[in-house]
Amino acid sequence: MHKTLIAALLGALAAGTALATTEADVENSFNPYKGGFPKAAGLTAGTVINKGNAEQFKDAIPAGVLRLLKEGLLEIKVGPTTQFELSKAYVEATRKNLGKAKLGPKNGDLEGYVAGRPFPEEPDAKDTRAGEKLAWNYKYGVNWGDGAAIYPFYWKYRNMQSGQVEKTIKFNFHFLNFKHRVKDAPVPEVTPNPSELFRAIYVKALDPQDLKNTQLLIQRYEDDQKLDDAYLYLGFQRRVRRLATGQTTDAFLGSDLMIEDFEGYNGRISDMKWTYKGTKNVILPMWNHNELKLAADMPAEGDGYKYVNFGGQGGCFHNGTWQLRKVYVLEAAPVNPNHPISKRVFYMDAQLGNLNGANEIYDRKGELWKVFMVGKSHPDAHLPINKGAGIGIDDAFSMVDVQSKHCTTGQFKGQVDPKLNPPSMFQVQYMRGGD
Repeated sequence: MHKTLIAALLGALAAGTALATTEADVENSFNPYKGGFPKAAGLTAGTVINKGNAEQFKDAIPAGVLRLLKEGLLEIKVGPTTQFELSKAYVEATRKNLGKAKLGPKNGDLEGYVAGRPFPEEPDAKDTRAGEKLAWNYKYGVNWGDGAAIYPFYWKYRNMQSGQVEKTIKFNFHFLNFKHRVKDAPVPEVTPNPSELFRAIYVKALDPQDLKNTQLLIQRYEDDQKLDDAYLYLGFQRRVRRLATGQTTDAFLGSDLMIEDFEGYNGRISDMKWTYKGTKNVILPMWNHNELKLAADMPAEGDGYKYVNFGGQGGCFHNGTWQLRKVYVLEAAPVNPNHPISKRVFYMDAQLGNLNGANEIYDRKGELWKVFMVGKSHPDAHLPINKGAGIGIDDAFSMVDVQSKHCTTGQFKGQVDPKLNPPSMFQVQYMRGGD
């Protein structure tokens, strides 16, 4: 009898149906700081971390960022840890659908999911599929919510050694969830949706002239085993072409980012083997936009909005504060042996569930290749339209190639405005009419 019970429990774990998730798990998942904010010896608000003292705080710094600090490429000012509360609608959807989501037999299979955070329970190191559950929490996380736009979005290609800005591209990025919507009409899904899309991203280049009207469309299916569709429209050719799967890991428009890097990770769950490596308290770039000293070298938008400033070596690093956060360390190794990287290491913010705070990308030889840092603003200290959105607003990014000493930086004007993202925008036909 005893052996039978143990076998049943092990079988439940393998199927992703470990001990029942509770209301307390939901509370802890969305409010990990209810018992107080994390602490690290000597690390307080106002502390400046640089080459001289980085080693002192090494346990509280993501490994890739620690290397950059030790090389003297940037310094970091620590701010107070703050609550980044997610939208009440998303939390309530998690509570309502508690325990319904189950892992299927294969990586990339999920059964019974409706809406909210699929697995709000604390990850268990003894659960061999804990990493996969965290990956699903990201895929079905808030990210940009039911729909939002970065409108506009400036990318700058920089030589880290000389500081020369080689190219500046002005984009608009748009995001739309077709399914599992919880807040913005229509809820719970956009119809009609004959292709059973889960989410789509649409990108349009506005400037410079040689790239103007270049467009990218990524369509992700509800079925994670189904390959994404990606399309590129080149303005000078005036035609849409479908991207081969491998092109999502090429340099996007000559930048230091591949399409798979978007939002921290822009691929399928089934494309990676996910491993939970433990829980830590580390610093991540998170701030209040309106309290920063903002960029003076870029013209303000018509509504007075100013962008995050950059500094450090080559101007490659956003000048925002970092705060000590509870994170899940998550490793993703490509299933495809021909993939250009050997692994990604994410420091997943436990409260937000995002993957893009401070990532490391390792080349096929296992050596550090790139460090990706996306700074987030609290929505209530950003644009008025974002107030109360319950979304960590992506505000600036640094993608640093430590091998080539080059970087691509991004300055966002993120807007959580459903009107900017009509469903028709996320279809191939829209690209053809975009001239």
